[in-house]
Amino acid sequence: MTAPQATVVMTTKNRKDDLRVALTSCQRQTVPLEVVVIDDGSTDDTSEMVRREFPQMRLVTCTESQGLIARRNQGAELATSPFVFSLDDDAEFVSPHTVEQTLAEFTDPRIAAVAMPFCNVRQGPEVLQRAPSTDTVYVCESYIGTAHALRRDVFLRLGGYRALLVHQNEEGDFTIRLLNAGYVVRVGLADPLHHYESPRRDFRRIDVHARRNDVLFAMHNVPWPWLPVHLVGTTFRGLWFALRHGRSARLRWSLEGSLRGWRDAWRLRQGRQPVRPAIYRLSRHLRRHGPLPWDAVVPHLPPLETQARSESPPVRMVNMATVSQE
Repeated sequence: MTAPQATVVMTTKNRKDDLRVALTSCQRQTVPLEVVVIDDGSTDDTSEMVRREFPQMRLVTCTESQGLIARRNQGAELATSPFVFSLDDDAEFVSPHTVEQTLAEFTDPRIAAVAMPFCNVRQGPEVLQRAPSTDTVYVCESYIGTAHALRRDVFLRLGGYRALLVHQNEEGDFTIRLLNAGYVVRVGLADPLHHYESPRRDFRRIDVHARRNDVLFAMHNVPWPWLPVHLVGTTFRGLWFALRHGRSARLRWSLEGSLRGWRDAWRLRQGRQPVRPAIYRLSRHLRRHGPLPWDAVVPHLPPLETQARSESPPVRMVNMATVSQE
């Protein structure tokens, strides 16, 4: 049997029809894949469908739901190939060449992740996360979770996603740590995925955790003297975002999340591992002006060899009992 060149990790819960489409698209890829499906506490017959229709895929059935972030970490730990592709259960590979094309974009040891092009089909035809040209390698600040690929060894060595975030915003927290360790996120050029955002979305959960995790991002990663300004700014931007969407409920949920964030930031303050000031400034520059060409970013990063000996301890990959997970 041919060894898999990559592992596709898919976390799912009660979306078996969407999942079937996603898994079928994995079967059409031109390179051998390992597919790991993690059923995060479904109450329908999701696991039975996978066993029946996709017996060659690796299924992990969990009786207790721990959320997307914790399960993505689990999937990376279970993977046996050097590269991990994360695909939402409501997305699909439209082209059979997407994985092969993305693997070819890991052209340098510093490239620890690739932000893969995709379309939010129900919102319009715009292709997101695509490099502006083929003339050079472009680097971005982060990626959107529904479409990205990672070097498994780097992901695990840096501690993966912070499971205490539970839901939302884990990508930026991880990618600023990538930058701090001397790695980058490359903007891809592969054939785009299609993402069909499920209509069954819990906006209260999204808003509460997004605003909470904005605050926790600052507490964990932002160095002095920028921390106070960043904390205040990110809190007000989150509330302003809710106001712009014109729903009092979303403002209420966002306020709830911000308050939880400040509470949890105080509880977790001893776990701060802020990035270098130069890396924080670079991350903010990429956020405002990116994607940027390789030569505009890489000279500002620490050498990989030096960083490998001196980097901070990895973050914990498990949930912490002191943190709310509602």
